[in-house]
Amino acid sequence: MATNLAIDDKLLDEALRVGGHKTKKATVTEALREYILRRRQARVVELFGKIDFDPSYSYRAQRRKK
Repeated sequence: MATNLAIDDKLLDEALRVGGHKTKKATVTEALREYILRRRQARVVELFGKIDFDPSYSYRAQRRKK
């Protein structure tokens, strides 16, 4: 999908240098992946304190059941 974007040249050049990518496309693709990853991690952090912890749960016993 071809898309035209007006991206700040200074930001893109710095991201290209810092990321060590050879192309602008690779730089933008990696930046988008990192953005998505961080947003997903932030959603997980929001769950802290909202999910009950079961102290009797044993992941080892659960693995043996399979």
